[in-house]
Amino acid sequence: MARPQPPPWVHAAVLLCLLGLGGAIEIPMDPSIQNELSQPPTITKQSVKDHIVDPRDNILIECEAKGNPAPSFHWTRNSRFFNVAKDPRVSMRRRSGTLVIDFRSGGRPEEYEGEYQCFARNKFGTALSNRIRLQVSKSPLWPKENLDPVVVQEGAPLTLQCNPPPGLPSPVIFWMSSSMEPITQDKRVSQGHNGDLYFSNVMVQDMQTDYSCNARFHFTHTIQQKNPFTLKVLTNHPYNDSSLRNHPDMYSARGVSERTPSFMYPQGTASSQMVLRGMDLLLECIASGVPTPDIAWYKKGGDLPSDKAKFENFNKALRITSVSEEDSGEYFCLASNKMGSIRHTISVRVKAAPYWLDEPKNLILAPGEDGRLVCRANGNPKPTVQWMVNGEPLQSAPPNPNREVAGDTIIFRDTQISSRAVYQCNTSNEHGYLLANAFVSVLDVPPRMMSPRNQLIRVILYNRTRLDCPFFGSPIPTLRWFKNGQGSNLDGGNYHVYENGSLEIKMIRKEDQGIYTCVATNILGKAENQVRLEVKDPTRIFRMPEDQVVKRGTTVQLECRVKHDPSLKLTVSWLKDDQPLYIGNRMKKEDDSLTIFGVAERDQGSYTCVASTELDQDLAKAYLTVLADQTTPTNRLAALPKGRPDRPRDLELTDLAERSVRLTWIPGDDNNSPITDYVVQFEEDQFQPGVWHDHSKFPGSVNSAVLQLSPYVNYQFRVIAVNEVGSSHPSLPSERYRTSGAPPESNPSDVKGEGTRKNNMEITWTPMNATSAFGPNLRYIVKWRRKETRETWNNATVWGSRYVVGQTPVYVPYEIRVQAENDFGKGPEPDTVIGYSGEDLPSAPRRFRVRQPNLQTINLEWDHPEHPNGILTGYSLRYLPFNGTKLGKQMVENFSPNQTKFTVQRADPVSRYRFTLSARTQVGSGEAVTEESPAAPNEATPTAAPPTLPPTTVGATGAVSSTDATATAAAATEATTVPIIPTVAPTTIATTVATTTTTTAAVTMESPPTTETKTHESAYTNNQPDIVTQGWFIGLMCAIALLVLILLIVCFIKRSRGGKYPVREKKDVPLGPEDPKEEDGSFDYSDEDNKPLQGSQTSLDGTIKQQESDDSLVDYGEGGEGQFNEDGSFIGQYTVKKDKEETEGNESSEATSPVNAIYSLA
Repeated sequence: MARPQPPPWVHAAVLLCLLGLGGAIEIPMDPSIQNELSQPPTITKQSVKDHIVDPRDNILIECEAKGNPAPSFHWTRNSRFFNVAKDPRVSMRRRSGTLVIDFRSGGRPEEYEGEYQCFARNKFGTALSNRIRLQVSKSPLWPKENLDPVVVQEGAPLTLQCNPPPGLPSPVIFWMSSSMEPITQDKRVSQGHNGDLYFSNVMVQDMQTDYSCNARFHFTHTIQQKNPFTLKVLTNHPYNDSSLRNHPDMYSARGVSERTPSFMYPQGTASSQMVLRGMDLLLECIASGVPTPDIAWYKKGGDLPSDKAKFENFNKALRITSVSEEDSGEYFCLASNKMGSIRHTISVRVKAAPYWLDEPKNLILAPGEDGRLVCRANGNPKPTVQWMVNGEPLQSAPPNPNREVAGDTIIFRDTQISSRAVYQCNTSNEHGYLLANAFVSVLDVPPRMMSPRNQLIRVILYNRTRLDCPFFGSPIPTLRWFKNGQGSNLDGGNYHVYENGSLEIKMIRKEDQGIYTCVATNILGKAENQVRLEVKDPTRIFRMPEDQVVKRGTTVQLECRVKHDPSLKLTVSWLKDDQPLYIGNRMKKEDDSLTIFGVAERDQGSYTCVASTELDQDLAKAYLTVLADQTTPTNRLAALPKGRPDRPRDLELTDLAERSVRLTWIPGDDNNSPITDYVVQFEEDQFQPGVWHDHSKFPGSVNSAVLQLSPYVNYQFRVIAVNEVGSSHPSLPSERYRTSGAPPESNPSDVKGEGTRKNNMEITWTPMNATSAFGPNLRYIVKWRRKETRETWNNATVWGSRYVVGQTPVYVPYEIRVQAENDFGKGPEPDTVIGYSGEDLPSAPRRFRVRQPNLQTINLEWDHPEHPNGILTGYSLRYLPFNGTKLGKQMVENFSPNQTKFTVQRADPVSRYRFTLSARTQVGSGEAVTEESPAAPNEATPTAAPPTLPPTTVGATGAVSSTDATATAAAATEATTVPIIPTVAPTTIATTVATTTTTTAAVTMESPPTTETKTHESAYTNNQPDIVTQGWFIGLMCAIALLVLILLIVCFIKRSRGGKYPVREKKDVPLGPEDPKEEDGSFDYSDEDNKPLQGSQTSLDGTIKQQESDDSLVDYGEGGEGQFNEDGSFIGQYTVKKDKEETEGNESSEATSPVNAIYSLA
């Protein structure tokens, strides 16, 4: 019956339990502790599993172990106790388990072959060695045999078999002639891996020698030779070495027929091969054919592993080293010549003897602690795991309540002294086994210091140093550091304590000098040690030697002045061309200079001053150029080819401070062009690792500079030299130096608040870089609130560069602040930035007015939307003409956001227009408003009054509608009789309105920049030529104007003579209900009220009004359409107004004035 599987939570609980177990104690290698502590046995040396020995020597089977107390040893042979004392030839080395079997007094080594295992035991447990298989090397003789000559036809394949005698280990095979000359091998003749000699095709020259197989045995160092083979080649042509050597095709020259390849080894088209993981895979294909075939190797479904695959034996063998599971698969070799090709497929299976995934380790615990031993291995097939304790199966060992076995893991809980033992893990499969020992030792040891007491440590200022305090104890002690015997535990900031007890001071300062005490404590006691730290000033060359050019025979002095700590001994030495300088009679070395007398040409070169103490050193280099007597002391580089300078080297950081550091470097060769500048670059490893930035630039005369640094940046520097030719390669980077942290001194830039949706606002900013972060965990405090409100600030902490505020009203202003903060504190108070939440579609434009002052012009006006819901981007106007049910083509206009007027000029007086206007934001077009142009007067219903429109707002230029024009003209009549001539600017839109049944007035003003005028052709009729531009029409109009002027003058003269005209007084005859005059200034004329006056005519614009006389020109109004014939004759019908207005205080209206008549013609 199958065993039920535990539920998944059981495995999870076991895993959590294992993770929670404490770590083991490591015993130091200090001999004093090793010799003092009790310890179970541990195998330290043993022979290999397959132990092959030379029968001529004594047999040695090694087994050594350590433990406290020292272990004793015994052996088993073939799983049975091996009594060493009973065999006089067998002995065991003193203080060791190594067996020695001596054959000097006789005996056969083969009698001792078998499987041996060593046991090392003390009172705390027993350790086991591997099972050692002992075998004696064998080199048997070749059997006697008489070999007949091998007869073969020229061009045929041939295999000479070696069949060496089985040896241990297998012998090395090679072929030679009976005269001990090696057989020359090539792709036609070669030796296979099995030792046979293969001829892909036999040639007659192969008869020139015989062939003998030789076997070399490793242990006996002997070579055995097989009787040689003699070849007899049947051929149709005698052998001629020169003809073969010179002929391009020796086979055709010999009359050998060509044939396709065939495999000699392996046979057939497919085979298989198994190899163990970690071993070498050797695949071999040997083919016959004429000409000799070429061999190529492939892997099915992939490429050969280029890093492990190599070809041998003229491409006939493929070797893959250290195979793994992914090397399994199908390989095939392709043998081809010009006659054809064949292939052989080899299926490779990779198996594996057990190999370790997690080998058990010795476990040292304190009483009451928990621990575990893990034995995890893999293999193919999957290996089995067997646990033993002290060499016995765990199942037969006495029960232990503190021990639990969970597959490949043994768990120990609340261990006690009695739990000490040695455990063995044996994992095996059909291909091999692994055996590992791991002891469990329970120790209770009070803390102990393992370093000399009261050490003196001297260190250079601003350097990094480490104070060591090695300790041991069980349970593992806790360690703390104190300075000068007081204060809190030293850890954090400039200090860091490692697990091994060392205290690292990241940057030494003067105040760090003092006595440091380390204290180790566990439940059994405590131990302490002291370290005295002295801080010394660095050694610096403050006056460096300079490059000099001198004449031969003169005296030169190279300065080298040094500043150092007075408590340290200073040594100043000189190098010439990087080699120690010999101070001869011509040289004088002083503490701060080197003087050379009688300079010779051999003195030319580089001189390096080396100032050193026992703790540090400093270098400075200069170049000395020596000129001949007659040479003018010019630049030594003038006549030499110039190049870029060599890279600076030996970068050093000194004078380490919180916000600065001194960088010193040694200049490279200037390559005959003086160095003009040095560029110092830096790189940091937090925000942009690997990216170098320019830090500062220094003159080419210096090689040391103080660099100003930002807080909390892990700097690394490099230097680039520059001359007139170009820049050098960068120097090798300096060591890293991290400055201490501080609160940020700035805030992020480019803070913006913009809505991405109608109900949110996205706050963005440019994040700060590494040099402005000033500390770890750089983050940003984002604050926002509605503008001009007393709301409290909302805030959020963000680690990125954006934050989205949700649930906001549509397009309202917000005050925004973004402040930087790190673990050391906050940055300065940020500036307030105004942002806006998201936009939405705008409401409809307000007060959309459509006015038609005449038949050719339509004026549109509107006001901005009441709710823009964002920034207006413009207006969209769609309009189309219609005439009843007949629709024209729709047109679209887009306007700027500040435009609120538009004028449409049209040529079609019949059609009306329907206008649809909407405002736009970046979200899109909002609600639209629709209006239609007014109907033409002859389309209006006689009894219906037109709707009252709001007052028209006209800027500098505009045209009023027809309904407003009459009222405007009437108001002008009542106000004054003196006409005002308007001044027309270049941007003026002058509109001449054709006469209609309604009296209209043309108003001309300047046009504001927000007004557009557009003329559209009729959607239904073809556009007629503009009559007002015709010459005959202009002449006719001038003639009519002259006649009207004469008539007016005559009327004026008659009136002045007292002519009588019927007048309806305004006071006596008020307008009755039958009068068609409406409040809006429009009139309705009927045919029976308007009678034609024969022999009279009216003004072209219809502005002349009737006064007192019925037959006056004033009585004639506009009739019909008021159009002209093609010949220029006026075909309009004249009508007489039934009721006439009277003027108050003046009997003559402006229409009767000749001046006004002239203006009306214009």
